[in-house]
Amino acid sequence: MIDKKFWYKGMLLLSTVGLLAACGTDDNGDSADTSEDTTEEAAEDTEGETSEETASEDAPEKPESLHIWVNDEEVQLDAYEQITANFTEEHGIEVDITPYSMLEQTEGMSLDGPSGQGPDLFFQPHDRMGDIHLQGLAAELNLTEDQLNRLGEYNEEAVKAFSYEGAQYGIPAVVETYGLFINTDLVPEAPETMDELMEIARDLTEGDQYGFMMDAANLYFTYPFLTADGGYIFAQNEDGTYDTSDVGLNTPEAVKSVEMIQSWFDEGLMPAGTDLEVANSLFMDGKVGMIVNGPWAIPDYEAAIGDSLMVTELPTQNGEPLNSFSGNKGWLVNYYTEAEYWATELALFMTNEESSTTYFDVAGELPAHAAVEIDDELMEPIFAQTLNAHPMPNVPEMSQVWEPMGDALTFVQQGDDVQEVLDEATQTIESEISIMGQ
Repeated sequence: MIDKKFWYKGMLLLSTVGLLAACGTDDNGDSADTSEDTTEEAAEDTEGETSEETASEDAPEKPESLHIWVNDEEVQLDAYEQITANFTEEHGIEVDITPYSMLEQTEGMSLDGPSGQGPDLFFQPHDRMGDIHLQGLAAELNLTEDQLNRLGEYNEEAVKAFSYEGAQYGIPAVVETYGLFINTDLVPEAPETMDELMEIARDLTEGDQYGFMMDAANLYFTYPFLTADGGYIFAQNEDGTYDTSDVGLNTPEAVKSVEMIQSWFDEGLMPAGTDLEVANSLFMDGKVGMIVNGPWAIPDYEAAIGDSLMVTELPTQNGEPLNSFSGNKGWLVNYYTEAEYWATELALFMTNEESSTTYFDVAGELPAHAAVEIDDELMEPIFAQTLNAHPMPNVPEMSQVWEPMGDALTFVQQGDDVQEVLDEATQTIESEISIMGQ
């Protein structure tokens, strides 16, 4: 197994060295960022210093202002107005904010970027990295040693989520995943292992009451269980890139895991065809002890069962934490910006520990900075789970996985042979990926 911290720091360093060797002086005039003297200075101990103090003396001249596109939700805009005001106070650079729907920003960048009308930073989910890379919308980050050190404080998997083909493109801001929600009226103590969870489920399931429910036909939610014994979607190379020619969804390990999922239905612990809507309704009616869901469900669950709601990380299996799927959102530097260094500094400032704390307090989204302390008994376990979460693969080929695996998991609930179902799904995925490559 690859040491994650070693991998991503090494990958980032190699990316930086590669860019220097290939480019020398970049198109944006930021060659001073990466001089030998700067690297030596940045490598010194910076503990206790502000980001202003850690910035290299050889950093390029400050722009008068930077322009960013912020997703057009009021709480996010409020948070970033506070955070960027702090950046302006510390660095003397004004930050202009334009509200812009996150899901529409890539289209806007493709039009405004080349013409010089785009922002210095834009905000995107990590699973769009393949498309962003192919369109040439984001700059490969030319990170200094000091910037790498600061990035080392972030969630390792979230950082990797914004790399593509060995290059780092983004600074993660937000991590979203799911956990185990419990009705303590039915389950007073949270299970620590999957064996304990299944024992509770068997004890509680009777009539219209269930011990455990989830959307078991949805790959997003079943990923932790499907991969618990060593199954995988795409193999990963030593540098963390995906080998989409190696699909691991019908391996013996994957079959074993899906057979466990099938047993939930064979034993009558869940009705076949259960989706999240059904599971949610039963949980809020007090008829389900445990359910897998994300933090977006907390307001409804609290309204329904009040103080009986508890949230925990997913239980362990085979002595190891279950790895949930995560979606990450972060800041990307416009390929065409003339202020790449300071745009990167702004992205790191907006996602550092202090700013991330502010962002969580105002916007309620969990940060990618691992040092933040979450003072919320329902959100803190989800934050802990983010540290054991795997980003959804950010390659375009992932789009061919969802539907075949959703169909396969549905057939499994109906009692079909697991190996045959997964073989068929894998063949479909491989065929569709092959067509993409033509």
